Amino acid sequence: MASRQLPSTMKKLVVTKISQKFRDVVKITQESLPNPGAGEVLVKNRFVGINASDINYTAGRYDTTVKPPFDCGFEAVGEVAAIGPGASLRIGQPVTYSQFGAFSEYKNISERNLLKLPRVSADYLPLQVSGATAAIALDKYGELKAGETVLVTAAAGGTGQFAVQWAKRAGCHVIGTCSTDDKVQFLKKIGCDRPVNYKKENLKTVLKTEYKNGVDVVYESIGGEMFETCLNGLKTKGRLLVIGYITDYESDQGFKPTRTLATIPIRLLTKSASIRGFFLNHFVRDWVPYVSKMADMIDKKELQSFIDMGENSPKGPFIGIDKIVDAVEYLYSQKSIGKIVVELNKPATSKL
Repeated sequence: MASRQLPSTMKKLVVTKISQKFRDVVKITQESLPNPGAGEVLVKNRFVGINASDINYTAGRYDTTVKPPFDCGFEAVGEVAAIGPGASLRIGQPVTYSQFGAFSEYKNISERNLLKLPRVSADYLPLQVSGATAAIALDKYGELKAGETVLVTAAAGGTGQFAVQWAKRAGCHVIGTCSTDDKVQFLKKIGCDRPVNYKKENLKTVLKTEYKNGVDVVYESIGGEMFETCLNGLKTKGRLLVIGYITDYESDQGFKPTRTLATIPIRLLTKSASIRGFFLNHFVRDWVPYVSKMADMIDKKELQSFIDMGENSPKGPFIGIDKIVDAVEYLYSQKSIGKIVVELNKPATSKL
């Protein structure tokens, strides 16, 4: 095994029981540093991303066959720290990946599941889940056409920021919902045509008065009353993309039954409209080309990636594995702008 000088142990976050109450069910464990197997490399995780669905995973909603204890976390940016037999990447190569168990200081990954990067930068991290979800969903299911109107909910969040920019690049008029005036200014900065602070403005009223013909595409991640408003706001042949329903993630079931569900068929029928669910894991073949393309766009300054490391959080900045729980709770506080990122390791200082 080829490697640079490494510690003998590492820390990682482990889920001890099934529940959506993240803080109550995860703990930090210290384990021996694993050796990479054939075709694997050991990645030193420099940055990891926080997602609303982190609590869906601890609640067992994605894979009911997984039993505690198990690792959590979806994505990381890091550098190759050790190479197993048959692996070809060099020590120190910057890489990124999206795989369960990323909330760990080091992780063994099959070389074929890694994407090489030009440098280790937190700017690339939002692309793995948030950016890929926005771009692939809008391209595959949104079927965007220049001149259409697109509504993005939670537009100042980790995935919303990319949905806004992707729709603008397609030549669309973009409405974006958010919860603070600071986020309104952020949305204007990334090209959103009509930011709506739903705590000061009523989205239903905005849609009825300013968009009387409805919207063509909705990129929806909130659920609950917001989903109802978006469904009502669709125009004829409109497409509503469901990429999440964060309003209900903290509930015991993960969703709350409403009367809306019973009326969906007639609402869609009368508009020839559609609701399309999108789950990134079903688009594995698209992940590498899309993330590669978006990373190149960031380098060319054609796409902006905004991260939030908790600088404005009373429990920030988010540095170290012990800050992951604080970062997850910060996401649900609705105070973050962009993608929430935790720094796990400092850069290596030894020579390659």
